[in-house]
Amino acid sequence: MKLTHFNDVTLEDVSVEGAKNVKIRWLISDKDNATNFALRMFELEPEGHTPYHTHDWEHEVFVLQGTGLLVTADGEKEFQQWDVIYVDPNIYHQFKNVGDIILRFLCAIPYKTKPKETKNPLGDEQVSNC
Repeated sequence: MKLTHFNDVTLEDVSVEGAKNVKIRWLISDKDNATNFALRMFELEPEGHTPYHTHDWEHEVFVLQGTGLLVTADGEKEFQQWDVIYVDPNIYHQFKNVGDIILRFLCAIPYKTKPKETKNPLGDEQVSNC
């Protein structure tokens, strides 16, 4: 179990090619013994952006502060504080800060490995991890 204030989680630079003025906090990860998902907080300075990239996992995003653009092959879509964004696997995407304050959002991703199996406490059958 983990209970901490987000400011107590290390704020790290995102130093991958194509990223500009982006930082990340790994709020919950495998370091916390999380076996199925990681929860990250991204912080983009004004005019900052993530790289335009793709991968085989989805993103679930909740915008905490600021305004931005979600860039995909289908164009640009504006978003703002309190918006929820789902990014499908295998589509190119990028997040841009178009406001004048830090853009903060939570982003949950699954781990690439299969979820841990859970045994049914009422019998011998396996149960889902829902």
